[in-house]
Amino acid sequence: MRASLLARAEELTRARVPYVSATVVRAVHPTSAHAGDTALVHADGEIEGFVGGTCTESSVRLHALEVLVTGEPLLLRVQAGAPATTVEEGVVTVANPCQSGGTVEIFLEPRRPAPRLLVVGSTPVAQALAALGAPLGFAVETGAEVGDCVDAAAVVVASHGRGEEPALEAALRAGVPYVGLIASRVRAAAVLGSLDVDTGSVHSPAGLDIGGRTAAEIALSVLAEVVATRPRAAAAARPAAPAGPAAPASAVDPVCGMTVAVTPTTPRAEVEGGAQHFCCEPCRAAYVADPQRYAAG
Repeated sequence: MRASLLARAEELTRARVPYVSATVVRAVHPTSAHAGDTALVHADGEIEGFVGGTCTESSVRLHALEVLVTGEPLLLRVQAGAPATTVEEGVVTVANPCQSGGTVEIFLEPRRPAPRLLVVGSTPVAQALAALGAPLGFAVETGAEVGDCVDAAAVVVASHGRGEEPALEAALRAGVPYVGLIASRVRAAAVLGSLDVDTGSVHSPAGLDIGGRTAAEIALSVLAEVVATRPRAAAAARPAAPAGPAAPASAVDPVCGMTVAVTPTTPRAEVEGGAQHFCCEPCRAAYVADPQRYAAG
């Protein structure tokens, strides 16, 4: 990856902005791409870098936005031919009528922000949660207050009586998927009963019942419950993952028959009753020059 593109990728990662890394791993000429060419695909369909011409970019955009939703990497093979898409496990082959010939294979790797785990408190259990959360793939944030938790995957209050009520209330009002309170059943009932919000979703005592006694064991049980209860993209028909965007809309190019992602960067032409979307500017120009021809087709 070029230094400038690598720096851009690091910038997006630090800002917790999701994107897809697209890398050409094989090119059979004639094709304008070469092995090693790389691009970043943003959630709005914008492509930074180079992995092929406009027709190849159209397929890359569509499937990159899909892997950004599923979170699963994909090998995309684009070749010349009548419009067709073949799906295998981990591989999608797209026949592209605009392709000048040759084949290009592009590895699409989603880069989504790690789910945020907010731990309130500085107790031994809070420290153990912070230590164990990172290896499990969470972006762990600790402190005496919950702070901004709008996009958090989980909030665990382990402060043993310090600032519990405002932290729980903030997490519940923000709709955080998992809210846990480390407390005895008696004290948890008192704390939750004092809140002016629906506390039915609060996990307390937090954690799966594994007989944990030490701080590390309790933290392990809590993280196991977080993992067990968090939504997964594979569990339903194409929902957005917690840190990812919604599934992209798609349309069929009326000129070449390719399926394209509908994004702000997709070439389009306004028509009566809506809009037509295209894989590239040449297809859009052909349609604009003779729309009746393609409408009839």
